[in-house]
Amino acid sequence: MNDDEKQQVADDERDFEEELRELLAEDAYTIRPSAAPYPQIRRRGALERRRRVAVAGAALATLAAVPAAVYGLGAGSAQGSTAAAPTPSASAPASREASPTPSAEPDRAGAALFDGITYDQARDGLEHCMDSEFTRDRPGGPGLAPPDAYAIVLAMRSTGDSNAPGDGVFVVAQADDRERSSLICRLKDGVTQGITAFTDDSGAIPDEGAVLVNPNSNRLFQQSVLDHGRWRLPFRWAVIGTAKPSVARVTVAYGDARAEATVNDGRFVASGVLNEQVTRTPHIKGYDAGGELVYDSDDDKYFDKALP
Repeated sequence: MNDDEKQQVADDERDFEEELRELLAEDAYTIRPSAAPYPQIRRRGALERRRRVAVAGAALATLAAVPAAVYGLGAGSAQGSTAAAPTPSASAPASREASPTPSAEPDRAGAALFDGITYDQARDGLEHCMDSEFTRDRPGGPGLAPPDAYAIVLAMRSTGDSNAPGDGVFVVAQADDRERSSLICRLKDGVTQGITAFTDDSGAIPDEGAVLVNPNSNRLFQQSVLDHGRWRLPFRWAVIGTAKPSVARVTVAYGDARAEATVNDGRFVASGVLNEQVTRTPHIKGYDAGGELVYDSDDDKYFDKALP
């Protein structure tokens, strides 16, 4: 083994040790957490019902799932779209004011469709997700509405990372049932990889802001914590949440990307394409019908500003 090969082995071992330390640190925090400030404690308690109640990740991908049609995401689809995508600014900071380009023109049932995914393909993917092993044994379970109750609000490319290798598709659907159920489904090569189901519990925090980002959005706007600072780019991202009646417009800035959210029936969804590494979560602002700023995530004590 020559000197270059020895150095490469040493570098690989160092990288492995660093990732192992991160994992051990995360596990240690989970088992014995440090004292949390009061707002964080309240946020965790008040939003507990909104946390995912049906989670299936890469570790469960070996379970049998019903195949769906393979979506055509050809070369360049990471930035392509069936509708107008946001035009990123090459070096604009997240806090700079901007006039965002709409995330997408609404398609059938108000769905925002990106990366060449059609409404019929998204609907087909949703049906297969609802008929997969992840949901078949829990009909009517908490946070899971009947299949025909869901309307598709977003379909986009899912960028693979070290925790969930391989690109796929995200389908986000929402229902108008009593609990206002929502779900995020990820498919890869037409096979359901996992489902996150949750309910809308806005109003649970007495002093919550006019806009509330759903905590499950992190599945849509970040890659694995193991890849911190080394995300695959370009990266299609999205943010979902709720907005009070006073909010007429929601904008999102994320790294070099800007997006205008679609706001409908007290819910919002926004999507864009990231072309730079980031360390902070999306910056969200809400405006009333007169254009006055009524929400800024920078001032929201319940919203985490830093990526893990």
